[in-house]
Amino acid sequence: MNERIRVPEVRLVGPNGEQVGIVRVEDALRLAEEANLDLVEVAPMAKPPVAKLMDFGKFKYEAAMKAREARKNQVNTVIKEIKLRPKIDPHDYGTKKGHVERFLKAGDKVKVTIMFRGREQSRPELGRRLLERLAEDIAELGFVESAPKQDGRNMIMVIGPTKKKAEAKAEQRRSREQHAADTATGTAAVAQDAPPQTEEATAAAE
Repeated sequence: MNERIRVPEVRLVGPNGEQVGIVRVEDALRLAEEANLDLVEVAPMAKPPVAKLMDFGKFKYEAAMKAREARKNQVNTVIKEIKLRPKIDPHDYGTKKGHVERFLKAGDKVKVTIMFRGREQSRPELGRRLLERLAEDIAELGFVESAPKQDGRNMIMVIGPTKKKAEAKAEQRRSREQHAADTATGTAAVAQDAPPQTEEATAAAE
C-alpha cells in the first residue's frame, strides 16, 4: 500500500524499526518498491511526517490477531454477595468464609454485607470487627478493595481477588486437565496390575 504523501520529504523508518533519516518521498517510494514493501505514513502530524517501510497486509493481520487475543482474554468480573449477621455463630461463619474463598479463587469480587437488626444498629463496631476478621482470614486470596462503610441498616465491604479472572480460569482448566491425566494413568496402572485370567477361571465364569 504505497500511499502518495503530499510533502516533499519524510522521516523514513526501515522495516526493522531502524532510522533511515529524512529522505525525499520519491526516494522512499523507490526503496519500498525495491524491497517489495509498502510505504505507510505512521505519524502524519510530525514535521516532517514519519513513514515506515512495512508489509501492510501482514501488519493488519497481526493487529487483528492481537485484538482477537485481547478480546479472548477479556473476562468480565462478577461481583458475588455474602450476607452476615453481627453475632454469627462459628459454624455459619466458617461456611460463609468458605463461600468467599471459593469466589475469590474463581477471580470474582465479593461484596460482604453485615445486616443489623433492632438494637444491633447501635453497635456498628461489631460488624466492623467481623469484616476485619474476615479480611484477615482470606488475606492470601483477596484484598480489601472498599473499606467497611455504613449503608443504612447494613455495613458493606468489597473484597477483590488477588488473581485476575482469566488467570483463575486458566488455572482451573489446567487443574481439570491434570486430574483427567492422573485418572487415566491410574486406570491404566490398575489394568496392568490385574492378574491374567486362567483357563479355569474363564471356564468357571462361563
